[in-house]
Amino acid sequence: MSPTVFREGGFRFYFFSREEPRMHVHVQGQSGEAKFWLDPRIELAQFIGFSQREIALALKLVTEHEHDIRNAWHRHFGG
Repeated sequence: MSPTVFREGGFRFYFFSREEPRMHVHVQGQSGEAKFWLDPRIELAQFIGFSQREIALALKLVTEHEHDIRNAWHRHFGG
């Protein structure tokens, strides 16, 4: 199961239900995908296929929606 947190800018932001416990969000777009850590701070964990421009936009959106992502994480995973 991989619930969608939100969609914006041509990206889908989502979680994998059975993955590591460190808070993070996955981003999927037409040309690739990425993973961003939220703790201890927002940072790029890994990516494939995205241009630097797409990474920058995804990072901007993760930062802008950080509160929503964190709330969705706690609703989905508990705690």
